[in-house]
Amino acid sequence: MPAARGVKRTASKSSATPAPAGPKNKKKRGAIQLEIPSAPKKRGCVLTCGQGDVGQLGLGEDVIETTKFKQVSSLGNKIVDVHAGGMHTVALDSDGKVWTFGCNDEGALGRPTSNEKDEGTPKSVDLPLPAVVISAGDSHSAALLDNGDVYAWGAFRDSHGSMGLVVRGREGKACKEPVKVDIGEQAVAVASGGDHLVILSTSGSVYTMGCGEQGQLGRLSQRSATRDARQGFSALLSPARVSLRGGAAAVWAGHHASFALQPAGRMLAWGLNNYGQLGITGEKRRTALFSPKECDAFDERVWTCVAIGQHHSLALDEAGAAHAVGRCDYGRLGLGDRPGDAESLEPIPKLQNKKCVSIAAGTCSSFAVTDTGEAYAWGMGSEGQLGTGARADCAEPARALQPRPALRVAAGGQHAVLLVEDPTAQKEASPAPEMETEEETVEPVEEEKKRPTKRPKKQEQDEEISSTSSAQPADVDRADDKPEKVNGNEKKETDTETDTAMEVDDTDKAQENDKDDKLTDEQKDTEHTESEKDSKADTMDTSSQDTESDKDADVKVETPVQPPAAAPQPAAQPQAASEAPAALNGADA
Repeated sequence: MPAARGVKRTASKSSATPAPAGPKNKKKRGAIQLEIPSAPKKRGCVLTCGQGDVGQLGLGEDVIETTKFKQVSSLGNKIVDVHAGGMHTVALDSDGKVWTFGCNDEGALGRPTSNEKDEGTPKSVDLPLPAVVISAGDSHSAALLDNGDVYAWGAFRDSHGSMGLVVRGREGKACKEPVKVDIGEQAVAVASGGDHLVILSTSGSVYTMGCGEQGQLGRLSQRSATRDARQGFSALLSPARVSLRGGAAAVWAGHHASFALQPAGRMLAWGLNNYGQLGITGEKRRTALFSPKECDAFDERVWTCVAIGQHHSLALDEAGAAHAVGRCDYGRLGLGDRPGDAESLEPIPKLQNKKCVSIAAGTCSSFAVTDTGEAYAWGMGSEGQLGTGARADCAEPARALQPRPALRVAAGGQHAVLLVEDPTAQKEASPAPEMETEEETVEPVEEEKKRPTKRPKKQEQDEEISSTSSAQPADVDRADDKPEKVNGNEKKETDTETDTAMEVDDTDKAQENDKDDKLTDEQKDTEHTESEKDSKADTMDTSSQDTESDKDADVKVETPVQPPAAAPQPAAQPQAASEAPAALNGADA
């Protein structure tokens, strides 16, 4: 007789379904799971060179340009990473604080400023948690926090001008302070192009936002990649996922393009390829690519880093060999004098025997740092951005003038930033007082000559690409419309007629006022032992030298003198080192 309705039948042993043996939440086969990175560990000091008419050098109001790397002493010696935007600079310290200085017209500094002096003074950005990764574009900046959140500030630009950073109503609005960029999951990497942002998530998904007129977003057709399209700003300024089969393990962004490295080792790219700078040859060369394409110029070797300029790209393989591809004008490829462009990745001859650990590409310039701390620069040097002490272009890598070994390098629109080793790091780690006399001596660097601020700036004479929404993919490199500002290369007019760079007297030294108390014969007998111990302890104290020794890259690091043992004196109190970057390095002319 069948069971009554509503009564559950009892399953027999033979008909019972066996319970699954594996875990319930089993991950899909081949799924990517990336981890949030940690900030770099090596601390150092920041040096800048090039054009600084809007404070992007951080060297004070009197230093508006320099052809040699000068130290930003107000940042101290706790910086672990640096990035250069079009006309501003971003630095990350070992505590996770983000420091900015330079042009703040559209909020690229992420903090309120009252005047030009305030803009050129390095100050911290208010973020809810410590940052581990930073990036900088033409007029925007971004930071990845240690919990996987992404914050950005500033604005993007297209052929019509400023686009803003977020959507307010139906229009784009610039953000003067950091705002959270929500992608629906945690992020592990962030990269800034000239006017777009690329975010990599823990699942290997790639999200983009910003200007897409040259295809640099990789997720919109040419018709939909402008503010005049039906969705307008909402499709551009809201981060959305790029369709990538297999996901990505690393991302990079440049002036008008983006790169993504897949876990299997394939390199993909999208954006402007009018000189083959994406490493994509054949019929796709000399066009703008609006969806990801495989870079056939990248062979099967393991690639670790990509740097993208306006019309050229650099790449490092696992052996540290530097390669270049794209346009050759001004010597930006570092391949020497040659008549034609590089259609495929070519190794840079002068760096073949060097192992590079950091590369950077400016608008028309290139940089590399080797594992021994040597910094090399090549390409356009009209603004002194190569740091070689001259304003001439270099067709091959030339040694930059640097006081100490370099850790990493960044290139902006008209300036470059170098992170060098902290000279006090070894001394602080060693308890032996005799190690204090083994500090590295910095060779003095010549002062810059007086130069007027109204100096005509050299620009790329045949600027084909200038953020044009009406260009067709086949002839996008011949667009004639120029944007209001492309990667900081626009001419900046000043209202002052006689404003000149001032020579700075770098003989300023801290005055020490040691006051010795007079002791009686009885006090000397009783306090002899204690004063001797205090004198030795103060001699070994090096904490006050962290910022004092950074006042000028051209000044030798002084070693405190130990008083004679026969007549010990009470040690003078060391001058307190200022932690906040309030004072600028006025001695770097």
